Amino acid sequence: MLVVGGGPAGRALAGAAARLGLRTALVDQDPGRPWRSTFAAWADELPADLPASAVASRSRGRAIARTERSLGWEYAVLHVDGLRAHLDAGLDGVALHRGRVLGTDGGRARLADGGALEAEVVIDAGGHRSPLGAPARRAAAEQTAHGIVVDAHIAAPLVGPGEALFMDWRPDHGEDGWPTFLYAVPLGGGAVLLEETSLARRPGLPLPVLRRRLAARLAHHDVTVPPDARQERVRFPVDGPRNPAGFGAAAPLVHPATGFSVATALTLAPAVAAALARWLPDSPDRARRAAQDVVWPASARAVHLLRHRGLEALLRMPPAAVPEFFEVFLGLPPRHRWAYLTGRDDLGGTLGAMGALFGRSEWWLRARLVGPALLPRTPPAWSVTGGSGGGTPATTR
Repeated sequence: MLVVGGGPAGRALAGAAARLGLRTALVDQDPGRPWRSTFAAWADELPADLPASAVASRSRGRAIARTERSLGWEYAVLHVDGLRAHLDAGLDGVALHRGRVLGTDGGRARLADGGALEAEVVIDAGGHRSPLGAPARRAAAEQTAHGIVVDAHIAAPLVGPGEALFMDWRPDHGEDGWPTFLYAVPLGGGAVLLEETSLARRPGLPLPVLRRRLAARLAHHDVTVPPDARQERVRFPVDGPRNPAGFGAAAPLVHPATGFSVATALTLAPAVAAALARWLPDSPDRARRAAQDVVWPASARAVHLLRHRGLEALLRMPPAAVPEFFEVFLGLPPRHRWAYLTGRDDLGGTLGAMGALFGRSEWWLRARLVGPALLPRTPPAWSVTGGSGGGTPATTR
């Protein structure tokens, strides 16, 4: 088998397959390049065999919409170098290739340099850029963010020791327009990431708007940022179509309400590898179908659809209604919030959470949840203007 993409998902799957005796190769444009992203997850979602060296911090999660709530479970930020070392240790026997895959013809992966790699099964683990996925026909809803990394004592007015501020929807940046929130989490080693985040928007809220809002928010809280503070920029789709050949973010396993996918990929990798090993080399087609069944059982496909219907409702809400929505959601019992935020194949739990949210909502929010969610995908509907840069949503109705 050939895995396309050397990120956490690709490395986890390639290593799991090799350990089961499959002849495995991994191809990436630059297999040795450092990982620059911040990977996070709910601590209880992480695989039980993930070593402590792969986790940079564990914190008590809290969130603020109109009022402050404890999430009730731990929030974990992964140690990028530790995770990389753990996954690389499992790549013994995996053939590494440098190259950019343009597409596949059956079991033949075509490379940009004119070469090719052949395998019985090719898995796309190339992230949200998904080299083997179908071209997007419509603009994607994107999560965008601009952040800075500071010492914990500088971030103290916003997040204390042992805390992770998952969301703070208060408009402390002083701007109107599409709502954004502060994400403030410890990275380990006394560092804290402070990030102004647009959860989802089609197209994504521009990064200059987020940078400006973050600066205003931090000034509001008397947080002085050193001029040499490391910056982080985020932009990725949260509503990509299902990719039968995909794994990880290319599948996509990205949760549209959080952007998380790494913990799910690490957990699923051994099961996907086992399904492939069960049928290779006797029946490559059956092996591909078995792998798809692990990633996308019927219950997961149904949950995926429901989550994306919820995303469409959120995208059509008036800006002022978004924090009100999260005030209701964050007030749900922990079991409902946990089911919606983690249960990718928990259809009953997802339906229960959505039903509880509807039952606790006022009539105007109920109308916003049900009506827009039944409409087609929202088109790109914002025109960014001067002033606040927030624009006006053409689909607020």
